Amino acid sequence: MKSSNLLLPSLILSLFLTNCTKKENPSAQSDTAQGQVSKEAQVKRGEYLVTVIGCNDCHSPKIMTEYGPAPDPERLLSGHPADEKMADVADKSVLKNYALFNMSLTASVGPWGTSFAANLTPDGTGIGNWSLNQFKKAMREGKFKGMENGRMLLPPMPWPNFKAMNNEDLEAIWAYLNSIPAVRNIVPAPVPPAG
Repeated sequence: MKSSNLLLPSLILSLFLTNCTKKENPSAQSDTAQGQVSKEAQVKRGEYLVTVIGCNDCHSPKIMTEYGPAPDPERLLSGHPADEKMADVADKSVLKNYALFNMSLTASVGPWGTSFAANLTPDGTGIGNWSLNQFKKAMREGKFKGMENGRMLLPPMPWPNFKAMNNEDLEAIWAYLNSIPAVRNIVPAPVPPAG
C-alpha cells in the first residue's frame, strides 16, 4: 500500500519537473532553418531561371563536346573571353542584313557593330560591384551596367523580353549569379559599325 501511495506523488513530481525545464523555442529554430532553406530555394530558383531564359547561351564561353558546343563549367557566365578576337568579315555588306556569331555565341556582329556578352560572375570585372538595383535596371530598362546615364545594351541581349519580370524572379537570378564562382575576365568594349 505504501508503495502505491508514493507512486502517484512521484509521477506528479516527474511531470512537474519535466514541464518546468527550459525548452528551446521550436518556432525560432524552424524560422532559422526556413530562412536558410528559403535562401537556398531562392538560389535554386535563380539557377532554374538562368537556365530556362538562356543566359548561358551567350554569356558562357563554350567547349566542344560530342553533342556540339556546351558551356565551359570553368568559365560559366564569364562573358566573352578577353583574349578571344573576332574574325574579320571580308564582305561588310553582308552585315546590313545578317548577324554573325562566334562559335561560343559570346560575340556577335551585325548592323549595330560588334557586341560582346558581359561577365555575369560576382568578380569585380563582372557584376561584383553592381547593386541589386543596377541589375534590375539593366534587365528591365536595358541600361549598360544598370547606370541611368549609360548606353543601351546591344543586340543580341533580349532585355525587352525581361521588362515584365517580377522582383522575386530578378532577385532569385541575382542571388544565383552571386553564388557562382567569380571569374576574372574583362570583356572587350563594343565596336561601332564600320563606315
